[in-house]
Amino acid sequence: MVPEPVELLRRLIRVDTTNPPGNESALVEYLGGLLRDGGVTTTVVGENLVARVPGRGEAPPLLMQGHLDVVPVSDHGWTHPPFSGDLIDGFVWGRGALDMKSGVVMMLVGLLRMLDAGRTPPGDVILALLADEEAGGERGAKYLVENRPELFEGVRYAIGEFGGFTMEIAGRRFYPVQVAEKQICWVRAVLRAPGGHGSLARPGGVTARLATVLRTLDRQHLPVHVTPVVRTMISAMAAELPAPAAQAARLLLRPALTDRLLGAAGETGLTLAPLFHHTATPNIVSASGGAINVRPTEAVLDLDGRLLPGFRPQDFLAELHAFLGDDVELSVVRHDPVELEPNLGLFDTLASVLRDHDPLAKPVPMLMPASTDGRFFARLGIQTYGFTPMTLPASMTFTKLVHGVDERIPASAVEFGTACVTSLLERFR
Repeated sequence: MVPEPVELLRRLIRVDTTNPPGNESALVEYLGGLLRDGGVTTTVVGENLVARVPGRGEAPPLLMQGHLDVVPVSDHGWTHPPFSGDLIDGFVWGRGALDMKSGVVMMLVGLLRMLDAGRTPPGDVILALLADEEAGGERGAKYLVENRPELFEGVRYAIGEFGGFTMEIAGRRFYPVQVAEKQICWVRAVLRAPGGHGSLARPGGVTARLATVLRTLDRQHLPVHVTPVVRTMISAMAAELPAPAAQAARLLLRPALTDRLLGAAGETGLTLAPLFHHTATPNIVSASGGAINVRPTEAVLDLDGRLLPGFRPQDFLAELHAFLGDDVELSVVRHDPVELEPNLGLFDTLASVLRDHDPLAKPVPMLMPASTDGRFFARLGIQTYGFTPMTLPASMTFTKLVHGVDERIPASAVEFGTACVTSLLERFR
């Protein structure tokens, strides 16, 4: 029997797969059982599960990939317990509701529904349920790509996180579909200054310099860059907007005006801003003299850096030096490039699926401001599209809830996404 998507999502949220350490094996075993009960053969590699359903041979194989782990959570501030999977006021609550256990449910239930109806997909369908995405993918997608590439033989296109969620702008309902993503470029910044006795205050010490750097990162953007994929995205949105909003959207593509317009656009501007800039977020900060009466000589900032497509770490470091000052020592901790150029070959099919299920849908290609497991599959020449469709209330901002407090998803959005994925499995080419 095919599980109901909302109830399956609630069950998955109740399994704590916080990474670190992940502990995805319990879900791999459970979901593997559901697939095998539906007649699907599965392969388990570590804490990853890969299933392949034969198609009619009329299309290349389609990969559906989703991760089972979730980010850590603080109990502070949650309206409902983060691993309760509560269904309240029409929403499923909990860590993973958006990122991305709901997407896993859409893919798995969509596949089982198609098989239960006795239908055969145009080409093979591969479902990969992955470990470790939230901690870098070393045990998950990266491991499979490097050690078991034969599992993905023949694949040209994949769907994964994130995309297909609604974004309301000027009364139009857009569905951004990820076709490209920013590159991980984590950077360590080190500040140094003379130390001394804590009772002897001195201006310009490490902590004062640290405060200046943090304030700069908080209040200013790095330079604007208009990449081809963002130009395509904004142009597609402008074509669907009423005249005043359309003109403003087109002006976003003029670097001299970009930041001013983003600043005037409120929440929409905050959402779009990372698509025009490299970003550097100081998520780990340390400065200590070792005792309360010792002024520190060193402060360290670990910056979550994200590069726009087509740029290299040296470009990023040069901008950061100009931004923060030459006295800040910068070094790259990790760089995950994305070498594959966006391929829109499946985009029209995805757009038609969205329009069939929502006649008001305005699908547009999107640059993902973060990074996904798609960067690893790109090494095999596989184009990943962010396609976990969700109809969200206009008051609900997807990007504010991902990794945040009170993560939740409308139950109706889970049903909508499952229906969309089921349709895709019957028509991809």
